[in-house]
Amino acid sequence: MVAQNGKDLLIKMDMTGDGQFQTTAGLRATRIRFNAETVDVTNLDSQGGWRELLAGAGVRSASLSGSGVFKDDATDERARQIFFDGQMPDFQVIIPDFGTIEGPFQITAIEYAGTHNGEATYELSLASAGALTFTAAV
Repeated sequence: MVAQNGKDLLIKMDMTGDGQFQTTAGLRATRIRFNAETVDVTNLDSQGGWRELLAGAGVRSASLSGSGVFKDDATDERARQIFFDGQMPDFQVIIPDFGTIEGPFQITAIEYAGTHNGEATYELSLASAGALTFTAAV
């Protein structure tokens, strides 16, 4: 993969529950992180005392985060609605020249901030809430 513009890594949320995705407006920085827990099966017979892991075991998860400025009433309101209603709609993460990750996420935190001589900002944190799919970029 060649160098990419960071602004092209997009977080999109399902606006209506029927697969109508819209880019979360105003984000300046976005991040996705994948995690896989390990299951240690090391025992006295492990070769050379090296740790052994059980393949395919453990919990896989993903987390999303983003920060930005207020720009669009529709996506701002949808994020608040998702958080306060405890919803877990589908989100999409577009990774340029790599592909699209899609699946349910829960908004685990929304932070609002502002300074006297600056813009109002917000930060979102999301955790995967089910199976994710990956579609490679064409």
